[in-house]
This record gives sequence, structure tokens and C-alpha cells, in this order.
Amino acid sequence: MNCIFCDILDGKNYAHFLYKDEFHVAFLDTCPINVGHSLVIPREHHERITDMSPENVGRIFAIAPKIAQAVLDATGADSFSLGQNNGEAAKQTVLHVHIHIIPAYAGTHTDWKRRLEPEHDELVTLAKKIRHCLT
Repeated sequence: MNCIFCDILDGKNYAHFLYKDEFHVAFLDTCPINVGHSLVIPREHHERITDMSPENVGRIFAIAPKIAQAVLDATGADSFSLGQNNGEAAKQTVLHVHIHIIPAYAGTHTDWKRRLEPEHDELVTLAKKIRHCLT
């Protein structure tokens, strides 16, 4: 199996981690839609949410608000969207279950087709701010 998220979990690829627990991790999207765009993933590999047990689905959705609030606090965003796609036809690009937390900012338009290209140092600083808001 070739999965970039599993490679991140195994330490083979780098990620700007925000949160870790026994069942999940959260990290910054490296090509975000908006500043603070984050992903929450289960440690266990599943391609679709329908492949997960109801208990594990509940766990991942239970942790998402905590991460979202920290993203809002750290970025000053006014609101956020959650996204969870299942299958390539639904625009799932990494076939490992993940929830997108996409901050939104008042007075701006979110272009869902455009991706930002932040510098590594910007992501390091932002991840540190978000982690601080989680404590």
C-alpha cells in the first residue's frame, strides 16, 4: 500500500503536527485553501469512512471541534468548514480517511480551487501557535 498519510504516521514523511493521541493525529495541510487549513486523520488506515467502525467514526468527529477551535484561536479566523470526502469521484485525493478543517475569514472569499503555497517556516510558526492553543 502506498499512502502518504501512512508514511507521515511512520515517520517517512514530514508533517507539521498539531495534535496526537492514541487514535488520531492532526497536522497542517501543506497546500492549504486558507491559512490554518488542517487535517485530522485516524492512525489506522481506512480508505473511506464507511470502512470504519461506528465507534472510530465517532472518535474522529469528536476530536475535530477541539482542533478547529485551536485553529480559530491561533489564526483569528471567523469561522470554518469541515470537509470529508470518500472516493476519487468525491474528490478524495489521498485514500486515507481525513477531515479537512478549513478556516474562513470575514470579508474574504474562499476559493476552493486555489491552493496557497506557504513557506516551511510559516507552517512551523503556525503549527506552534495552534499547538499552544490546544494546551
